[in-house]
Amino acid sequence: MSASIFDDKTSQPGEDQLREVLAASAEYWGALKTSLEDKYAPITTEWKFYGKKSGWLLKVLRRKRNLFFFIPQDGYFQITFVFGDRAVDAVEQSDLPENLKSKLRNAKKYMEGRGLQLEVKSAADLKHIQKLVEIKIKN
Repeated sequence: MSASIFDDKTSQPGEDQLREVLAASAEYWGALKTSLEDKYAPITTEWKFYGKKSGWLLKVLRRKRNLFFFIPQDGYFQITFVFGDRAVDAVEQSDLPENLKSKLRNAKKYMEGRGLQLEVKSAADLKHIQKLVEIKIKN
């Protein structure tokens, strides 16, 4: 099973498919995109198929800088960040919940940084995503 619900390399997801799969969570994705555009324009997105294991992921960028990966699931979505050392330090100093800090602190460190994956199933989940985007952009 792939990380994304969209795992057919020959069929890049479209907006209608995405809305259908996300169901009620499509509203949260729309709110997040609008918030990002309002605060950090220009924001661009590009679908990427990295392989059968990951499926189709939506790469979200500010200018040419990768902010996060959007991973569609059945009825919700995941956001995956990769943070460099400065951003990890900024997360540690932030008012984000300790469980998120711990998750990032304990993530395996790769050349690109440490990964943090969050599920978005409600509007409340967006608050932490927006704070993490702010940290990513500043660091």
